[in-house]
Amino acid sequence: MITTLDALPPNDVYDLVVAGSGAGGMATALFAAIAGLKVLLVERTEYVGGTTALSAATTWIPMNRHSTEVAADDSLGKAERFLDGVVGNRSPAVLRRAFLESGPEAIATLEDKSQVRFRPYATHPDYEQDHEGATLRGRALEPVPFDGRSLGADLARIRPPIPEFTLLGGMMIDRTDIGHLLGLTKSWRSFRHAAAILAWYGRDRLAQRRGSRLVMGNALIGRMLASLKARDVPILLEATVRAVDAGRGGVEGVTVAQNGSERQIRVRRGLVIAAGGFNRHPTRRAELLPRPTPAYSPAAPGHTGAMQDLAMKLGARFGTEGDQPAFWAPVSVRRRADGSTAIFPHFVMDRSKPGTVCVDQTGRRFVNESTSYHQFGKAMFAANRDRPTIPCFIITDAVGLKKFGLGMVRMGTRNLQPFLDDGYLVEAPTIAALAAKLNMDAGVLEKTVAAMNASAKTGVDAEFGRGTTAYHRINGDAAHGPNPTLGPIEAAPFYAVRLYPGDIGAATGLVIDEWARVLKADGSPVPGLYACGNEAQSIMGGNYPGPGITIGPAITFAYRAVRHACEAGEQRP
Repeated sequence: MITTLDALPPNDVYDLVVAGSGAGGMATALFAAIAGLKVLLVERTEYVGGTTALSAATTWIPMNRHSTEVAADDSLGKAERFLDGVVGNRSPAVLRRAFLESGPEAIATLEDKSQVRFRPYATHPDYEQDHEGATLRGRALEPVPFDGRSLGADLARIRPPIPEFTLLGGMMIDRTDIGHLLGLTKSWRSFRHAAAILAWYGRDRLAQRRGSRLVMGNALIGRMLASLKARDVPILLEATVRAVDAGRGGVEGVTVAQNGSERQIRVRRGLVIAAGGFNRHPTRRAELLPRPTPAYSPAAPGHTGAMQDLAMKLGARFGTEGDQPAFWAPVSVRRRADGSTAIFPHFVMDRSKPGTVCVDQTGRRFVNESTSYHQFGKAMFAANRDRPTIPCFIITDAVGLKKFGLGMVRMGTRNLQPFLDDGYLVEAPTIAALAAKLNMDAGVLEKTVAAMNASAKTGVDAEFGRGTTAYHRINGDAAHGPNPTLGPIEAAPFYAVRLYPGDIGAATGLVIDEWARVLKADGSPVPGLYACGNEAQSIMGGNYPGPGITIGPAITFAYRAVRHACEAGEQRP
């Protein structure tokens, strides 16, 4: 239940206090409540959900209870070999094993004892298909859509989705919905599905500002919020943990501030930090991220790193062995009508489609456009060391723009003028003219496009291997051949959008052990202090092996933190 600090009973004592309300924080509170612990959830912003609410909330858990519905040949051993190959010595193997062992248990507990529900994707491959143990399906779970009307007024407490990912001014849609909307004139089943969600949204807008049919990240957070409300778990919004009180036995309490009030709250078993990481920390962002320091992050605003600062005062330390300090995605940027800045992650909707190419500021390719968004962002920094690549450009022609869209310009958009007027979209009648508008050598860009057109005919990208893995091809156009990711760029006019590296989450964080206990420099735990989600050093070692590899571990280590707190708490004074 959402409440205030002043409304909490005086001198109340909690088993656990949880800081942060993304998937990791809300899962921690929910696991604690399921275990019979008294728990308080503290959220810095006015919304619950963190970056999870803005995301697809895909949850990567190998051998979950739904895996066999779509992948009968997977195993924990296969998943472990896959992670060993991708991650290697970038993270402790013991943490990865703990994740693999407890992940299925965590999902089963949520589904059996709360309103949280998942479903498997029929096909949702691991990103790094070149490694042994990679699969095409079964490990990635999607939150089942949720009727937010059951939350009543608290529906408005969930962080709204990114507007540019919605339709008709706020209708949330997931991958299933997109398929039905595109096929509504082709099948009766798709027509019924599309008509149902459109009617639902129409009814919503007659009564309120946002849609109540929640999908993706909003669905997961909505289900967790409903489950916490059912168990009367108090949730404080716009509240901050100002200090952590620690004694010889470890964390003994926290000082919480909200709306001018401040209170010391005692804890029996500990504090769980799940507030999102350092992405918006005033100094650590520049210290940890590569140069040039990325200007844009689509992560939620509550990721200030303040809880990590408090942990450091207790002896905690940051991990150093990760390949990357953050998880990356190329993003495009546009000013909204209300003056705010839209930061749009280019995940899969345009880069992998036929008829596109990405080039640096000299007009040359620098990356396999169909690679994962994390690898794409990583490649931008690497290429920028030799040639100016930040920003880079994604280019298509009139056919590609109409059929697949380009960033915030959705497929089939008829009125391009607003995008052209504000400079988000660059248009030109020829490739040479486009090069001039992008301040690059026309001959170089023409040569690049000519090479892509030749590759489109043969289906072979000799330079970067686009379309050589199942992950590449699935994100292309299945109806296009011979390579579903390669198509000609020849129908005038031609278009470009600027892409920047955007950090979508922290990979560097507090070092933890297999029970999510925060560790000191000497390897010993800080008693009663736990961390999960992007507050903790990624068990993926700064790599991004598959979809949902942040939320899956966040939920799993929330589960393990509560298990440990239940056992260790009995021994604490």
